Amino acid sequence: MQASYPRSSSSPSLQLNQNYKGHGLPKGKEREQRASIRFKTTLMNTLMDVLRHRPGWVEVKDEGEWDFYWCDVSWLRENFDHTYMGEHVRISHFRNHYELTRKNYMVKNLKRFRKQLEREAGKLEAAKCDFFPKTFEMPCEYHLFVEEFRKNPGITWIMKPVARSQGKGIFLFRRLKDIMDWKKDTRSSEDQKDEIPVENYVAQRYIENPYLIGGRKFDLRVYVLVMSYIPLRAWLYRDGFARFSNTRFTLNSIDDQYVHLTNVAVQKTSPDYHPKKGCKWMLQRFRQYLASKHGPEAVETLFSDMDNIFIRSLQSVQKVIISDKHCFELYGYDILIDQDLKPWLLEVNASPSLTASSQEDYELKTCLLEDTLHIVDMEARLTGREKRVGGFDLMWNDGPVSREEGGPDLSGMGNFVTNTHLGCVNDRKKQLRQLFRSLQGQKKTPN
Repeated sequence: MQASYPRSSSSPSLQLNQNYKGHGLPKGKEREQRASIRFKTTLMNTLMDVLRHRPGWVEVKDEGEWDFYWCDVSWLRENFDHTYMGEHVRISHFRNHYELTRKNYMVKNLKRFRKQLEREAGKLEAAKCDFFPKTFEMPCEYHLFVEEFRKNPGITWIMKPVARSQGKGIFLFRRLKDIMDWKKDTRSSEDQKDEIPVENYVAQRYIENPYLIGGRKFDLRVYVLVMSYIPLRAWLYRDGFARFSNTRFTLNSIDDQYVHLTNVAVQKTSPDYHPKKGCKWMLQRFRQYLASKHGPEAVETLFSDMDNIFIRSLQSVQKVIISDKHCFELYGYDILIDQDLKPWLLEVNASPSLTASSQEDYELKTCLLEDTLHIVDMEARLTGREKRVGGFDLMWNDGPVSREEGGPDLSGMGNFVTNTHLGCVNDRKKQLRQLFRSLQGQKKTPN
């Protein structure tokens, strides 16, 4: 079934307010027929390769009109409220994405959602939100943190700036003196607040018993695509990867970032770093490894628990995210597994890295972006009834999506199986080998 785009018309508000920039406005018969998709992005990495290779898509630069914009969050913050977009136009972030992707807001919303569940459905249901470590926002919750700190002397805590990425500004500590030194630094910054704004942090209980492979710590990067919050419509990608630290894990050296931080941006600065040494595993390999060690039933439980993290975290911000029909978002979830095979949500990234660190990474991200564009569906090819598109599986569509045909089983009899296949074989890769060769022919070295 071939779908068609609704026609857009000029907005009276555009005619009245000259500060608005219009995009995707109809310009005669050619535009109405969608002869081509005009795209714009400032990201010069795998994304640009995919966009330029997509049939019928034409790049626009500078102030040219566009139909599709994969923007960075700084552009969104400065321009979104002053930009009029036609009916069919799409942009790669929700207006207030930070409700989920800033560490302090994410925790605040999860805590609020957990309290709501406890009131409405009881403690057992609320316990399904116990997938993030005990966290305090600093400096505003400093006194609450100190009270908790003194209850459990000797344990390890981790400090993270709320709005930075790639491991920047993170440190571990066990003594209150270390945090007091940090607090003094923030006070001195307050004296110069006109020049240097005070930076908020979160103090989070460090997971001291991570699951190790080859003695090394790792976390998982998983991709979730949200097309709408009201109603919530979310897709889970089958592929992803485990990111390993370059140094064997120990709690005896909490100052060594190469032991405790798995970010590629951190690990690649290690003196003996080599991308082919094994710093990344694809999720399929990781799932097979766990099954060989613990059996398929334990692995199914672990991955089901991760599904719960994705859905509950999205539900926690569903009522606060501005669900604009022009917006979509590809989130990068960071998940840590402990020795008991319990998954923990570390953070959610609004701009997960699309730069490849190896050929295998390049292939994964090329497939991921191709499939994302298929779901965004600027060409209007989808029927709206699809449960799988490429490597994406529809896991939530205003309610849980079943693997089986037909509607969800709401009988409570336990027969429902969620339509997720994280870490399972993705035959999409085989289909795209030709695409990789074509892209590599245009650009021999991946970004």
